Amino acid sequence: MKKLSKDAYGGIKGQDYKPYVADGKNRKNGGGLIILFGILLSVIFAASTAYSGMKVGLTVAAGIPGSIIGSGLVSMFVKSKNILSKNILSGMSSGGESIASGMIFVLPAIILIGGKINFLEGVLVGITGVLFSLGATSLVQNYLLVEEHGNLVYPEAMAIAESLVASDAGGDSLKNMGIGFGISGVLTALTSSVFGLVNNTISYVSEGFYKSKMEIEANPMLSGIGFIVGFQVAMTMFAGSLLTNFVLIPLIGYFTTLADSSAAVWDVSNLLVKEMTVNNIASSYAKYIGAGMMISGGLIGAIKLIPTIFNSISQTLKAKSSTQGGNDASGMMVLLAGTVMTFIMGFIISKDIVITLVGSLVSLILSLLFAIVSGRLTGTIGTSNLPVSGMTIASLVIMTLVFVMMGWKSEQHNIILLLFATFVVIVIAVAGSYMQAQKATFVMGGSSTEMMKYFLISGVVGVITVVGVISLLAPQIAITGEDAPFAVPQANLMATLTSGIMQGKLPWLMIIVGVALGIVFFLLDLSVMSIAVGAYLPIATTSIILIGALVRVFVERTSKEEKVKEERLTNGISLSSGLIAGGSIIGLVGIILQITGVVTPGNPTGIFSGNSGGYILLIGLLIASLIPIMKVKGSGGDVGNESKKE
Repeated sequence: MKKLSKDAYGGIKGQDYKPYVADGKNRKNGGGLIILFGILLSVIFAASTAYSGMKVGLTVAAGIPGSIIGSGLVSMFVKSKNILSKNILSGMSSGGESIASGMIFVLPAIILIGGKINFLEGVLVGITGVLFSLGATSLVQNYLLVEEHGNLVYPEAMAIAESLVASDAGGDSLKNMGIGFGISGVLTALTSSVFGLVNNTISYVSEGFYKSKMEIEANPMLSGIGFIVGFQVAMTMFAGSLLTNFVLIPLIGYFTTLADSSAAVWDVSNLLVKEMTVNNIASSYAKYIGAGMMISGGLIGAIKLIPTIFNSISQTLKAKSSTQGGNDASGMMVLLAGTVMTFIMGFIISKDIVITLVGSLVSLILSLLFAIVSGRLTGTIGTSNLPVSGMTIASLVIMTLVFVMMGWKSEQHNIILLLFATFVVIVIAVAGSYMQAQKATFVMGGSSTEMMKYFLISGVVGVITVVGVISLLAPQIAITGEDAPFAVPQANLMATLTSGIMQGKLPWLMIIVGVALGIVFFLLDLSVMSIAVGAYLPIATTSIILIGALVRVFVERTSKEEKVKEERLTNGISLSSGLIAGGSIIGLVGIILQITGVVTPGNPTGIFSGNSGGYILLIGLLIASLIPIMKVKGSGGDVGNESKKE
């Protein structure tokens, strides 16, 4: 029976790993139909992600849905039924979605400050960002995927690979993934993601003397990610959330009680400091500490990778005509093209030589640093929980300070700044999705050069699609207030940051505290970025990821025989892949149905409302997940057929 080798998850050196398709690099896995289907998926995921993201501030990673839909398209319409062709379609789906996930963070902010988006300029900025992102990540691609094989899990890439193998092999892998997909699909549909019949958040908030918050979101997709990433990563992230919710927020909350009765919150003039709730403290103060931690964590992580960057460049220069060398050469050509186009882009959007040189150089430096960080972070938490907003905030703060020091403070300068920031955020978002696609390609045995080509095509298509969607919806985006058709929460934050810095209004103390904390964690030899991610993400997210990891610990501790443990972990990984796939697809479908008015979420009532509803979903998730994982018995009972022989 075909199955993904356990070596795909580590245990051996990346150089010694035998991929699922042994001769995949020597095949032509693309073609006319694959390009056509890939463009179609790229348009669909880019448009739906842009629309839903601006509507509700939520995006769904497309790699797993793309792999499943792509598998169906290949099975129905492509004669060869090539599994690596399915992988290409998954990568192209991610390409379109990643453009939207990045661009909606910043580009609509131009509309919010009263400016207008030039379609051609927007497309130029987007395509330049795609080129530079692919080129920048190619510098460390071999290190992150091959040298760090097993150390960096790339959970969603492995879920993509499992879904591809399941479509090719059938059997228990497909069965367990199908069970996970069903569990996740049903539970997700019951929540506000689709029908809104059951509350899925357990929440305990203290607004008294000790202001704090503890929440758990009964989310099967996040639980699946936790099972795959394991206990160490999940616990480190959760520690960051504990720091924010049980140290920083209570501390700030205590001092708010000592504030003058007329003192107002710095960014909400009609809200008194004394009246701030836990959520107010989190949004107006604690999140900026998290942003500061992201700044220090990102820079520290990038500095630590400088030797790797130089080593990659050295290997590229020495590359001959080998397959790997050819890929390195392709990456360097793409990087060079992206770098040159950045300066061309800078002049077109600014019409000023000085702004072009300064803006382009700062953007290139930040983009290079955070592209590498993004590619590495994807290896631990996947793209669904990639803190693009945190890295974007860090970049935007630095870029805005540079503009202010240069005396560029007008509305037109703000628009130019936001276009440079759009370039940076696209680089960050694309880097994570691209490395995820390349990890799946490495595991499956495809050609990384071929994936780069098709990912680039999907990126260009995604840019044109997203800029078109935002331009068409500009009149609705410009409407503000409670009746605004589009909330664009991330873009609102970016507009607030740039305007705030240019007008001298920003809680710098919070950001400096975050930077200092990041340095302290580094000196203590802790994972700065993992803690920073946990500090920035809602505790409801990190807590369910930790629960998923604890399920894995339970499976390992209760399995006395090594073979039984291996089989149960295999079941768990396949089932977790299904949980991620089901949550992604049903969540995406639910968002589309809601924003198009086909489905109106209800209000949970009775035992399905409040914390009771959250407990019901969480207990149901744990029981439904553990039963298929623990079906393998020890020597005294029946062992699944798959455990009789590897």
